Amino acid sequence: MRILLTNDDGINAPGLSVLEEIAKQLSDDIWIAAPEEEQSGKGRAISLTQPVRVRKVGAKAWAIAGTPSDAVLLAYKDLMPDPPDLVLSGVNRGQNIAEDTSFSGTVAAAMFGMQMGVPSIALSQAQNFRDRGSLPWETAKAWGARTLRPLLKMGWPKDVVLNVNFPDVEPEDVRGIQMTRQGFRDETIIHTDRREDLRGNDYYWIGYRGKLSRPDEGTDLRAIYEGYVSVSPLHVDLTHEAFLKTLQASWQD
Repeated sequence: MRILLTNDDGINAPGLSVLEEIAKQLSDDIWIAAPEEEQSGKGRAISLTQPVRVRKVGAKAWAIAGTPSDAVLLAYKDLMPDPPDLVLSGVNRGQNIAEDTSFSGTVAAAMFGMQMGVPSIALSQAQNFRDRGSLPWETAKAWGARTLRPLLKMGWPKDVVLNVNFPDVEPEDVRGIQMTRQGFRDETIIHTDRREDLRGNDYYWIGYRGKLSRPDEGTDLRAIYEGYVSVSPLHVDLTHEAFLKTLQASWQD
């Protein structure tokens, strides 16, 4: 099985090394194409207004001066001699759950792999927002292949991306694996921080502010909250089918 690894944290991110360890438990044919620099929050962006430069960093590895989607596109169309059988994106530093998935570069790279017709999985390691220095990479290492093997054996629809999130607990404290739906949080978790430079001009940082709550049952939020690995099937179709029927009926009336 030929596996392409990518991420949005960049070619030198520790999570990419973790992902490589996981992938090597599944195959010995590993390829890497990841952004030269961190691209967190870039979503499904592709570089249409500037050239994308490629730097070879290993026998089967490249650093891409572009977005996560650029990396998957170039690997698929230009860099790899044959298409991958599987795309793994991650392991992201911090969870990609609920509305995070809409602007996550990690999930976007997996979505692009799916768009190319390749089974694709996004993987993220949850982080305690109250202790930014702590991140249990050993949990992703211990539970990565254990989670992926049965999923690969089972298979999934061509228009689906699997979104895997590992909880912010030690490996031995993980309670199991849950199949979940995407949860939802409101805008209060995103905050802006206004500052002033030496010339008196305002500038802003945008980031997350943790919010303690007990999420809805069956969601990715709840699974991570309770110490489970979360596996959510996602797809690129954003159509709200139920309201579409309402619109169609109202329009006809």
